[in-house]
Amino acid sequence: MKLSVVIPNYNGESLLRKNLPKVIEAIEKYDDEKEIIITDDASLDNSKDTVDEIKKDRKDLKIIFLQSDKNRGFSSNINRGVDKATGEILILLNSDVSPDPSFLKPLLKHFRNKQVFAVGCLERSVESDGNIVLRGRGLGVWKRGFLVHRRGEVNKEDTLWVSGGSGVFKKEIWDKIGGFNPLYDPFYWEDIDLSYRALKSGYKVLFEPESLVKHEHEEGAIKSKYSQKEVKKIAYRNQFIFTWLNLTDKKLLFSHFIFIPYHLIKTVLRFDTLFLLGFFRALILLPKILECREQNKQLFLKSDLQVIASLSE
Repeated sequence: MKLSVVIPNYNGESLLRKNLPKVIEAIEKYDDEKEIIITDDASLDNSKDTVDEIKKDRKDLKIIFLQSDKNRGFSSNINRGVDKATGEILILLNSDVSPDPSFLKPLLKHFRNKQVFAVGCLERSVESDGNIVLRGRGLGVWKRGFLVHRRGEVNKEDTLWVSGGSGVFKKEIWDKIGGFNPLYDPFYWEDIDLSYRALKSGYKVLFEPESLVKHEHEEGAIKSKYSQKEVKKIAYRNQFIFTWLNLTDKKLLFSHFIFIPYHLIKTVLRFDTLFLLGFFRALILLPKILECREQNKQLFLKSDLQVIASLSE
């Protein structure tokens, strides 16, 4: 199987200098054809020069730098790289992620099963306080009208989603179900959405605890470019977008619309303007959301309750 590694970048010169050689070292252990695609989201630093410098000594490896003239966001940036990719298997690694040298082999074995769409890595996540938290497996439950997701224990293979920053995906299925939805730009919920669509379409989404990566979240582009308030506002907006795109069970839909007034009144009383702004930003996008929703429904084979049944605890 040919591999395509897609690395999104925005002003990540120092991260590329530190982590790209580690990515190269890891995929060199794979004998078949491979390529690395760095998708640059209109960086203002010397990211391109850094990649060119690393490429000089690696003429045996195909390394492509795709530069954009406009900052579009995570989903659109990744999709550009996937469109250019020629591999059967997509490896998505954020620029702030460094893989262990042997991370790849445990992931690829799962793709012998044709129904497997994606497999996630075990992240040694460096938190803001410096502590290491093991992440990579996700759980969720529909509660008070929304999907509430959380970190799961890393001792099982099933997962609700595979992270877009440290996961492996089958390109054929990616293309079939539509990849990341740019409605989520600039960031958040796009990987949960993609995995959820795959699960509802009858494919398998897995977690592999033997595949290790280190993820230094605090060094990524989001923390450096956006305030905490703006991040929260975007997260609220995208939570609404996810629900309106994917929720089809009638009882859960009814619950969602019943609870919207409850949540809005509650946030007004708490002076939580960010939730209100997130709601209205999602509402503006409603025509596009409904159009995408109809496309999604053509693929769905499972109900929301069937998807969540084994992934809530």
